[in-house]
Amino acid sequence: MAPSRQNQAPPYAKDEKVLCFHGDLMYEAKIMEVAVKPGQKPEDAQYRIHYRGWKASWDDWVSQDRIRKFTDDNKQLASQLQSQARSRTQGPKGGKKGVKANGSEMSSARGSEERVAGSSSFGGRGPRRGRDFELENEDNFHSRPTIKLMVPDILKAILVDDWENVTKNNQLVPLPHPHPVSKILADYAEYETPKRPAGSSHVDILEETLAGLKEYFDKSLGRILLYRFERAQYAEVFKKWGSEDPEYQGKTASDTYGPEHLMRLIVSLPELVAQTNMDQQSVNRLREELMKFCSWLSKNTTEYFVSHYESPTQDYIQKAKE
Repeated sequence: MAPSRQNQAPPYAKDEKVLCFHGDLMYEAKIMEVAVKPGQKPEDAQYRIHYRGWKASWDDWVSQDRIRKFTDDNKQLASQLQSQARSRTQGPKGGKKGVKANGSEMSSARGSEERVAGSSSFGGRGPRRGRDFELENEDNFHSRPTIKLMVPDILKAILVDDWENVTKNNQLVPLPHPHPVSKILADYAEYETPKRPAGSSHVDILEETLAGLKEYFDKSLGRILLYRFERAQYAEVFKKWGSEDPEYQGKTASDTYGPEHLMRLIVSLPELVAQTNMDQQSVNRLREELMKFCSWLSKNTTEYFVSHYESPTQDYIQKAKE
């Protein structure tokens, strides 16, 4: 008979070396005490944290949501957050195209190609609707929680190449993609889930994030993720989803399109999240999950991204330009 959850040990132990959030940053720390009230679930334990290199006056009682295992992946994430904070403190050193101070480092060029911002939500929260609120003043708009997302350089380079292939070279990502979004998210879940305590809130957050990415992708692809040259291709694929073609029947965008278009969504998320009612804590957790996912994807680019784009017929090119 399996032990009850009340009898199980908390996920972190006394004297364990961990990483702990303080504000937006993670610091190396040590667990000094673990407190579990009678009848309390193990995951509801409180931990007294001592931050390495800081005076004891900075010791803090925190819940497990602020703590991360001292792993290489989490150390890399902590380093990225520190680097990101330094770049924000230094401020912009020039008006670079495509760099957004209030969003991801890499902004999609689709903004100049008839983009209509989506009003969908993330994490199950309801969308903001025009009839539900009055126009906000500038101060309120800029005080909304936002994702400041750091995209690995290799993924930024792929985004630039993707833009040039489609908009300059009149090429298309071949469809159906050999590695669709749904498969990539499933592969990442298979990779990441074993690293988290079974049945913990960290697993739940991972599952919610990946489900949210898939739903966002399916709903936003045809609205905001396509370049003009790709719309004719999308129209053809859209018809096939409702046809009896066994290769497409019953499938969705995430079953057909791949990481090239998924990355376009990820760099658009800062704008989309700003339109939701997510609180800052939820935004921070989403950012953390996205940075981990991007880090993993950047190490697997040769496996998932296509190496060659296809050149459509002259009839397609003419149709796409009409």
